[in-house]
Amino acid sequence: MPRVMSPEGCETHTLEECIEALRIRGFDPSDEESLQHGAQALRALGNNRTFLGDRLVSEIAGLSRAEDTGGSYGPQVIVLSRPDQGDFFLRANVWPSRDEHMMRASGDASFVYGLAHDHNFDFLTIGYFGPGYWSEYYEYEYADVAGYAGEPVDLRFVERSRLEEGRILHYRAHRDVHAQQPADALSVSINILHRDPAQGWRDQYAFDLEAGQVARIVNPSSSEAFLRIAVGLGTPEALDLAERFGKRHPSDRMRFAAWDALASQARSPGEADRIWAGAEASGSRLVAGEARQRRAALENPAR
Repeated sequence: MPRVMSPEGCETHTLEECIEALRIRGFDPSDEESLQHGAQALRALGNNRTFLGDRLVSEIAGLSRAEDTGGSYGPQVIVLSRPDQGDFFLRANVWPSRDEHMMRASGDASFVYGLAHDHNFDFLTIGYFGPGYWSEYYEYEYADVAGYAGEPVDLRFVERSRLEEGRILHYRAHRDVHAQQPADALSVSINILHRDPAQGWRDQYAFDLEAGQVARIVNPSSSEAFLRIAVGLGTPEALDLAERFGKRHPSDRMRFAAWDALASQARSPGEADRIWAGAEASGSRLVAGEARQRRAALENPAR
């Protein structure tokens, strides 16, 4: 499960002081001193019991500018720092209980409740307000997983607990899995997330806990969508690019997107099967797993 962090001290930071402390030192979760420094800064911000309410009131009243953080406000996530301020960013997350109108209107899925998932980045989180969301925690070995839908995964259950006020956890990229459940009452957490330029190419998974399988990849990139659109438009350049990406792109997810785009243009089930046969033999475990399922679906279309 996520590592419990216990920084000492009763110092209190303003949001600006917290950002500056992180900007000067950086936030590198692979470095223990940097990680501890980040936890200390988060503790000091968590000790400030008024900054978030003051910020929200100022925003609602029009006294501050949303563009200070890129206008990144929504019903659950409030981004608290700009992307250009360092290798990190800060956000607050709102976790409604089942008694909240927003939950009754939108349902669990809108707040990622019940979705077992990992993360493709490290982050620290603190329970800032309320009793905190519940989580069932698991661990797994990312290197053992290819990532195709239905792939068996050894998910090891650790515990069920909640992010209580003042508790700080370090969620480790590609290791910690959790399925969140609604808080007992409206709650807020604050996160420090590590930013890495390569992060977008690292897969993040949703899991089927009952079956013990990968359910799907949950962080598709815009490049995948652009490639599918380009191939759909049918230009020779796009088809050539998809063929090259399918065989040699360093991202398995992008390689699968290329084969999927090519198969979507097949004029018959036989042609689609030939494309997926090529994908199955392309040297990627993820692509091979998906290709086998697509070929099986072509053979048994009623399933």
